[in-house]
Amino acid sequence: MSIDPVELQVLTGALRAVCEEMGAVLIRSAHSANIKERRDASTALFDSDGEMVMQAEHIPVHLGAMPAAVAAVLDRDHAPDRSWILNDPYAGGTHLPDITVITPLFAGDELLAFAASRAHHADVGGPTPGSMPADSRTLDDEGVVISPRVLDDEAIAELAQQMRQPEQRRADLRAQLAAGRVGGRRLLELHERFGAEKLKQAFAEVLDYAERRTRACIEELDDGIYEARDVLEARDGDLGIVLKATIEGDRMTLDFSDTDPQHEGNLNCPLAVTRSACYFAIRVLTDPDIPPSAGAYRPIEVIAPEGCLLNARSPAAVVGGNVETSSRVADVVLRAFGRALGQGTMNNVTLGSDDVVYYETIGGGQGACPDADGPSGVHVAMSNTLNTPIEALELEFPMRMVRYALRRDSGGAGQHHGGDGVIRELEALAPLRYSLITERRRHAPSGADGGEDGAPGRNLLDGDELPPKAIGKLEPGQRLRIETPGGGGHGKL
Repeated sequence: MSIDPVELQVLTGALRAVCEEMGAVLIRSAHSANIKERRDASTALFDSDGEMVMQAEHIPVHLGAMPAAVAAVLDRDHAPDRSWILNDPYAGGTHLPDITVITPLFAGDELLAFAASRAHHADVGGPTPGSMPADSRTLDDEGVVISPRVLDDEAIAELAQQMRQPEQRRADLRAQLAAGRVGGRRLLELHERFGAEKLKQAFAEVLDYAERRTRACIEELDDGIYEARDVLEARDGDLGIVLKATIEGDRMTLDFSDTDPQHEGNLNCPLAVTRSACYFAIRVLTDPDIPPSAGAYRPIEVIAPEGCLLNARSPAAVVGGNVETSSRVADVVLRAFGRALGQGTMNNVTLGSDDVVYYETIGGGQGACPDADGPSGVHVAMSNTLNTPIEALELEFPMRMVRYALRRDSGGAGQHHGGDGVIRELEALAPLRYSLITERRRHAPSGADGGEDGAPGRNLLDGDELPPKAIGKLEPGQRLRIETPGGGGHGKL
């Protein structure tokens, strides 16, 4: 049985639509602002062997790392209506707030595929509201660790009681279950329309097609070695990330062997996160229209020695690795190939108490391209979330938005100008604890081909500057101001 090119495109579109609908169900069913407003969630479909066949265009750092989560439950005892949950960074997860729910999809007794969703929950327990502590040193400092287990009503109740705002946690977990069920329903419709054999063949063809197109794009790049280095702004000094990228024909190797060892802070990350950042960057460098599947990753080898910053050993803290180190890995890959860099940070802000928890990432400037200015005030690179609307924020949380505006002239000058960052200033209306995990405060995003660097970001509490990683308390009336970095410019003026 063969699938002609037109039918393959129809099936590719259908699989993409399944993933998009799963995402819509998750976002519309969730209760937390982090998912329903910021859309900090992702969905994907995997074949019965655990290869990612298709994903929605959601959060890059989620999607490239999700195959490790499915692999963690692949050999378990699967049955209809038996879903799995995990967040353990050393058993398929990324960092603890990102909880993954995996639902096996059956046609009768036959396992067809897996539906997976990953969502950043506003809190997963631990000593710090929001579970994003700037000062964590081990996983125990960051929240509840969920090793792969069956997700049922008993598990939901048990886990939610270990987290702040348990009713909201239960609702968000059920929203993830609902997304999986919708994925199963839509995939079963495709099964009934095309039959089991054609559907399986479509999975294989999508993977192979994505691989062919990626190889063709890599082959257009010049063979050779491309090198780049950058740093992360840890609490106790800078940490180096070093890349040697090699292109040989239609294959690419990204070697991080000279990167610094894992450290005692939380900028470490599991290998799945490193791979995810690399895959995103290669997608930028090749063709974003290639079907987003595991096939596109087959020509790419990522090397990061165990025990280094980009392949940490348990129980190292990782909460900043997923958000900030991933951003820097993508930057280093793009820098090696001559691209101007965007803000290079997600500007993680967490505010909360035992009764209320708020988390957001904040957009900034994107790097300029050889033929266009960089966009301003956007979530770039590994984030791709929305901001929380001011109306929703002030309705639900004890805080007031004092200012939200573009940070004019923060983008790097050049023939094409880097995008501007933003200014986001909040006033506390009740006692709150804050945690900031940010980057590009000491080191600016670099320009390219003679373009100037973007402006570094700033964190301010009542006008006094805070370090890139900071944790403390806000009293009513105090103001926290985040000025996000601008993007690098491209080309000499």
